[in-house]
Amino acid sequence: MSKAITFLKRLVPSLAPVSRTERLRASLGALTGILLTGFVSTMALGSSISLPLLIAPMGASAVLLFAAPASPLAQPWSILGGNTVAAVVGVTCALFIGDPIIAAAIAVALAIAVMMPLGCLHPPSGAVALTAVLGGPATHEAGYWFVLTPVGINSALILTVALLFNNATGRRYPHLAPAAPANPHHTADPVPTQRIGVVPDDLQAVLAQYDEVLDVSPDVLDEFLHQAQIRAYHRLSGEVTCSDVMSRDVAMVSPEDTLRDAWALLLAHRIKALPVVTKADGLVGIITQTDFMHRSVLGSHGSLRLTFGDKVRLALGGRTKPRNVADIMTRRVHSATPETMIAKLVPPMADLGLHHMPVVDERNRVVGIVTQSDLIAALFQRGLDRTSHSGDEPNQANVA
Repeated sequence: MSKAITFLKRLVPSLAPVSRTERLRASLGALTGILLTGFVSTMALGSSISLPLLIAPMGASAVLLFAAPASPLAQPWSILGGNTVAAVVGVTCALFIGDPIIAAAIAVALAIAVMMPLGCLHPPSGAVALTAVLGGPATHEAGYWFVLTPVGINSALILTVALLFNNATGRRYPHLAPAAPANPHHTADPVPTQRIGVVPDDLQAVLAQYDEVLDVSPDVLDEFLHQAQIRAYHRLSGEVTCSDVMSRDVAMVSPEDTLRDAWALLLAHRIKALPVVTKADGLVGIITQTDFMHRSVLGSHGSLRLTFGDKVRLALGGRTKPRNVADIMTRRVHSATPETMIAKLVPPMADLGLHHMPVVDERNRVVGIVTQSDLIAALFQRGLDRTSHSGDEPNQANVA
């Protein structure tokens, strides 16, 4: 008996856990989608036509569009292309194959065969193909008009509701594949986090070997893997935070400070960046050596003193020489809090080319700064600690 119960439990699919709020959101989305699709179809076509105003496959489409909007089977091209293809195939089979059972089977098979290479696989489209064959005299009389109404109109209406509802309730739709992260140094190399661990090529190779349709896109799988790796590092790193590794005696400037004073601070402390702060707003930007070079503040010899040729080049470019920190500072600055786990700093500092991460408190006041050197030292020390700890265990076991 226990074996039977265990086997029955294994038949229950292992779905990702979702909150009650998400379940309610999906249910309300389906309610809204079907209600508006039926209502608008009635308003547009009238209730006097013989064709159904709302076809049954829209219920299955609603499940995907509102309960699994990130699924590759629920994207706009999937529903529009899949339903259109299935309707055309179904009507064609109904017209040219006399036996309805054979026509239905061939319609579903052909619909799948066409949808997959076109990249518009949509499970409810199989029901669309069946409806076109088994929908009765009214459907058969409509012929290819059935593709436009009700299939095309129903699909467009429920897709429009899904676009509005999902985005209004905090679900990104459609789920666009993210662009490949650009290397901040403008070289052909992938960003650092794409060179170690599980990389996209590894994932694509495994999926090709698996050779089955998965109801999740490769980019989502890749994102999940990277998030899992970060969580694993949190666990292995002993919950090291920015507060543990940051430099607390931070040299800072204000927007009104002169560039000469800012440059003198960089040279005096042998650092490459200065947080820019105000008394009222706290951290408002950051100024780096790159900012000086990018705005052509440095002369041809790497100093703040411009030669006559430098001044001529500035004048020909229609620019005047910046004088204050506010003139060249980077205003959109990434920051962390003292409680931020250092593992969360790895992606932005590795992939975005950030060398310094200001640490701010709840009032946006700078309380420290984490540099790439601080991060490397912390990671190296944790590695030494783990190696030392794993090396001690066998010795203890031998003594015992």
